[in-house]
Amino acid sequence: MRKRIFRHLFVVSFAITAVVLSPVQSHARDKATSLNELTTSTASFANLAEQLLPSVVNISSTQKVEERSEEAIPGLPQFPEGSPFEDFFEEFMDQRGLNRGQGGVMPPALPPTSMGSGFIIDGENGYIITNNHVVRDAEEVRVTFYDDTTMKAEVVGLDEKTDIAVLKVDTEKKLTGVAFGNSDVMRVGDWVLAIGNPFGLGGTVTTGIVSARQRDINSGPYDDFIQTDASINRGNSGGPMFNLEGDVIGINTAIFSPSGGSVGIGFAIPSNLAVPTINQLIEFGRTRRGWLGVRIQTVTDEIAESLDLGKARGALVASITAGGPAEKAELKAGDIITEFDGKDVENMRALPRIVAETPIDKAVTLKYWRDGKERKAKVAIGELEKAEEDGLLASNDNMPEEPKIDGNETKVEDFGLTLESLSPATRKRFNVPADVEGVLVLQSDPRGAAAEKGVIAGDVIVEINQTQMTAPKDVVDMIKKARKNKRSSILLLINREGDVRFVALKLDKK
Repeated sequence: MRKRIFRHLFVVSFAITAVVLSPVQSHARDKATSLNELTTSTASFANLAEQLLPSVVNISSTQKVEERSEEAIPGLPQFPEGSPFEDFFEEFMDQRGLNRGQGGVMPPALPPTSMGSGFIIDGENGYIITNNHVVRDAEEVRVTFYDDTTMKAEVVGLDEKTDIAVLKVDTEKKLTGVAFGNSDVMRVGDWVLAIGNPFGLGGTVTTGIVSARQRDINSGPYDDFIQTDASINRGNSGGPMFNLEGDVIGINTAIFSPSGGSVGIGFAIPSNLAVPTINQLIEFGRTRRGWLGVRIQTVTDEIAESLDLGKARGALVASITAGGPAEKAELKAGDIITEFDGKDVENMRALPRIVAETPIDKAVTLKYWRDGKERKAKVAIGELEKAEEDGLLASNDNMPEEPKIDGNETKVEDFGLTLESLSPATRKRFNVPADVEGVLVLQSDPRGAAAEKGVIAGDVIVEINQTQMTAPKDVVDMIKKARKNKRSSILLLINREGDVRFVALKLDKK
């Protein structure tokens, strides 16, 4: 449903101006004039806009285009060497500026361009912030300032996960910078100003309110967007969203729109998420994020009940990366991380960001829930980028086809499952590694409770309620035991071609 809803989600590219901050810090600037003084006396945003416009710039980037050979151009005639038609065709091409050139190479097509917005955070050193998608794969980036001065910019660093880019210009020109504010204090209903370069029109100011917080639009692992109804269009990407104190509390990045134009639903990267990334890009030229070495999933009410956690909270550890920090700290699949480095983990989405912002090699204390008790562990944080380079974060999304039933199966009517013991034949048939133990799901009724939770044929039930399963009878016995103990749900650990996750299934009252 979410993917269908956001099929019209657009990144919105365009320009912005300059701001001063060195190094970048998430703080509110001291101002001689507050917004109340700037606006209330005139019931206008004019004074605030006038103050901020010079800090926003327009950004244009040009991507490199490879030369095209004449063989790659459909319909281009070929003539034998020395043919009179060859001389005629060469003259025809020369007249139109389309000479083949040396080696039969045609002139390159016009290079694709991208336009967006940006803003200056450090006027002294020339640092400018924009979106990664505005300047990604660019051969040349040019920045146009509020006074229409244009100059080349250097790409200091890019981050695809948060869609942030840092640029730098070398100039003696005096640049106007803006500071970052605290996005965490913004509330739904607060006024905001967006400034950018929609459709190439140049510095454009729009106003609106914060419509929602912590939006997840499936654009990356750290989605935590501010939603606004301030008009944001194509070309606003990378531009700043200001609070009424004139501080940047967001970077305009995407819009939801069936038509490509503004319909009052725009999204901005919160400043408190952006600042750590920007600081790393300036210092290292790349990101250096903390890494725990776990795959996690949401703690649902059913999962919380099955593990005696009470209220659903924290992040459920689905699997541990071999050799990662979590394995060294002796965490296990099934643990629920509830606190990390003194910060409460309210839900699954909170943990990746908290870990990513933790300094590499820092030893932190985390709290986790296991066997009905809260426990503690010390863990030394690794580096996410190094783990990616080493291939430790590979995933497998392949799904086995629905199989035929051989006749040695056990049916579990409670969940619409047909189970079978693992054997050399079934391992080969479903590509189950020799080191995976459990019970094979031979068939999953599409109308059953298990299928509704994503359990499919070819999955292996490794554990139920953190107890190892070795045969279909174990599954049946565990269901009976759960009912006897008046449990309302059971927790399955599922292995799908090496990818593991937990599934909570409700028990019907019988």
